[in-house]
Amino acid sequence: MLAAALLTSPAAATAVPRDSVFFREDFDHLPLGQVEAAPAWTTDVDGGSLHIAPSATGRGHELRIHTDGNGHAFLVVSGLTPPANSFWVRLRLRVAAFPTAPDWAHWTVAEASGSGSPTLVRPLGGQYVPGSGSNFWGVGSDLGPTGDWTAWQASVPAVGGSWRCVEFHLDASDNRVTVYLDGIEQTALAVSTKHHGGTSDNFVFPRFDTLKLGWQLYQADPTPSSYDVQVDDVIMSTQRVGE
Repeated sequence: MLAAALLTSPAAATAVPRDSVFFREDFDHLPLGQVEAAPAWTTDVDGGSLHIAPSATGRGHELRIHTDGNGHAFLVVSGLTPPANSFWVRLRLRVAAFPTAPDWAHWTVAEASGSGSPTLVRPLGGQYVPGSGSNFWGVGSDLGPTGDWTAWQASVPAVGGSWRCVEFHLDASDNRVTVYLDGIEQTALAVSTKHHGGTSDNFVFPRFDTLKLGWQLYQADPTPSSYDVQVDDVIMSTQRVGE
């Protein structure tokens, strides 16, 4: 099965030069139970919780995230200084179920921020689209000159209940966000300086120093009323890590 192959292969973690990796977390060294901080990261939680639990593969540990309603729970990596303000992120992700109400329910899995601009860059997120009965992945942003937007794409459905290998690349040379799912580039999701889902203004990155990984739903009284997310094998690097 794909999930087992993704989660049990150690090769991915050594596929790039060691000195290109500037953050790595497999949760194996952390004690089981609720976690509020770890040696290399903190948390941002309101209406949710984060727990270290035995891995679904039976090997090591993973991070389990729970939120109620429109609560949020994130692992937060701060103090980042990526070269050229650009970096890659790879993680294993399982969302038990995505929202089916209210219409246009909007959710975020990853959010990058920094100095010099209020722009929040949301490379992993999406939206429930009424009439389709489905959620779709979409890169998004908020608080910057391009406004609040999620450029969801009907060609990239978000389906709960299975593990995915998720990657994204933040490339400051063109303020470009590129997303990969299970090793395949999702070209429809790419956004850049002139090509995005907001106003006619340029989409411009802040100087990145913080990355959040977890779950946030922005609308009250959603269906389902709570959300469970599993995360494992997080790597941030100056080069692509891959599956």
